[in-house]
Amino acid sequence: MRGLYITANNKFTDQAIALLNSIRHYDPDVPITLIPYDQNYQEVAALLARDYGVKLYQDLEFIERLSGKLYEIFGAGFFARPNQFRKQACWFGEYDEFLYIDTDIVVFERIADNLDALATYDFLCCDYQHRGGIGNVFTEQIFTDRILAETDRASLFNGGWWAAKKQLFTEQDLYDSFAECAAHPEYFDFSQKTSDQPIINYMILRKIGSDRRFNLVNRPSGAPGSWAGSSQFIPQGEGALVDPNCGHQRLQYLHWAGIRIAPGCPYWPVWKHYRYLNSAEIPADPPAARPPSVWQRVKRFLRIEN
Repeated sequence: MRGLYITANNKFTDQAIALLNSIRHYDPDVPITLIPYDQNYQEVAALLARDYGVKLYQDLEFIERLSGKLYEIFGAGFFARPNQFRKQACWFGEYDEFLYIDTDIVVFERIADNLDALATYDFLCCDYQHRGGIGNVFTEQIFTDRILAETDRASLFNGGWWAAKKQLFTEQDLYDSFAECAAHPEYFDFSQKTSDQPIINYMILRKIGSDRRFNLVNRPSGAPGSWAGSSQFIPQGEGALVDPNCGHQRLQYLHWAGIRIAPGCPYWPVWKHYRYLNSAEIPADPPAARPPSVWQRVKRFLRIEN
């Protein structure tokens, strides 16, 4: 049984709507399950169930227990966003093969078809995180101490899109992996308030052999980018983008990782298209902020200097 997992709460309802509109545009039937990001999820859960057939994760008590224990391993206050660890419930849900996807994403294809590669591999990702170095994941110490091999640098992935088979890890495996990480915080880069990405990278790279995991961007035909911070993408109609750096291939998805989705942000028209897909009315964007006057810039300079 295949399906998708998402996390959301009431605060990010608009992002969830945009994501679900894009998924359902290309795939009306794939099962989707919501893992509540926190206790404020009832409104978004009801809306997604009504309009998109999204189910609520069956064992909410398990999510609380799992995320609570993972949080306690590092201690209170260590992580900026500890609720990101609730997505680890994916390993124990109803789908034998699953894709986890963040809500600050829209897709441009029948995204569940990527799960076909699980016939060969146990774990999949689909991004160029490794091209940017090891920041927001590891420090050099983890390679200096040979905890990871130098070749693992090319296997780093973004925690917002990954696919796997159910129960590759037991609940105890998760606790043990987190305990290993907590014992060596010097191996991880939490400087920009990332939470789960370093830990899940460590867990996958340490526990799953390189022959059992695959980054889909390494397929023979190459693959387009997916990060909204990349400026080269070209619109293809209203609802898609192509990457001129990869033979003008159509993007599979676009991820606003680390970018606030708001008017004026990169590829705002694409996100807005999916947020209001099939809506009767599309609100106008607020007027762009006026640049500061010369006098305002002078006053700001004087405040800084003094």
